[in-house]
Amino acid sequence: MLYLIGLGLSHEKDITVRGLETVKKCKRVYLEAYTSILMAADKSSLESFYGREVILADRELVESGSDTILENAQEDDVAFLVVGDVFGATTHTDLVIRARELNIKVEAIHNASVMNAVGACGLQLYTFGQTVSIVFFTENWRPDSFYDKVMENRRIGLHTLLLLDIKVKEPNINELMKGRVVYEPPRYMSVATCCQQLLEIEEKRQEGAYTPATPCVAVSRLGSPTQTFKAATLKELAEYDAGEPLHSVVMLGRQVHELELDYLLEFADDKDAFKEAVTQDQKFFAKN
Repeated sequence: MLYLIGLGLSHEKDITVRGLETVKKCKRVYLEAYTSILMAADKSSLESFYGREVILADRELVESGSDTILENAQEDDVAFLVVGDVFGATTHTDLVIRARELNIKVEAIHNASVMNAVGACGLQLYTFGQTVSIVFFTENWRPDSFYDKVMENRRIGLHTLLLLDIKVKEPNINELMKGRVVYEPPRYMSVATCCQQLLEIEEKRQEGAYTPATPCVAVSRLGSPTQTFKAATLKELAEYDAGEPLHSVVMLGRQVHELELDYLLEFADDKDAFKEAVTQDQKFFAKN
């Protein structure tokens, strides 16, 4: 049996009781280690809590070496641990498909993820539209495919959850060209970097999906003891130091319920200014 087990967002103890019981009985335990991180735990603390060895599964192993993970899983119990919920990344769906092809039974044990815990910022989950990912720009690669989805969401009044890029175990291109495999230090996109990139793309596209004055919410270390939110305009968040990772951003839709706004004002430095930004954003879309 292959067990996909969600770990939640922060602590080693965020795993469910059923998930923990399952880990303890599995012959091998893999931890997917590239789409996210547990903010208040690491491999050592997980092993101590589980009483089991944890094998780190990087991108290469999960995407190209699934046979290693699934080896003998027709007879043995194998656990594949995922930060957040088990289907938070398409890679995990691919692993399930591969297991089915090998006639391996699969069971998923779910947990909290950013996709539902983001409701802690005060925005109602059913008013969210398509979720988009924002990747690190490079000198020659500045993708803007997210822009159209943000536009679609905002035109029908829905909020957009922006998931920010992380880079874990990324090879150094210059070293690869020399025939050596050297990995870059981990990088986690900040709120400020995300918002700066958003502003750059709007300046390039100029199609009115959003403006520097568009109201947003910075989400920092969701589910951890240092979880924080900041309600401000896109331009203000482009200069905001959100502290240690992990970060996300929510861009508000053109329709904001009064209960949502009342909740958000708690996280605004200038409540009147943020309330006015929401009002002006709604007027902006009424003209477009």
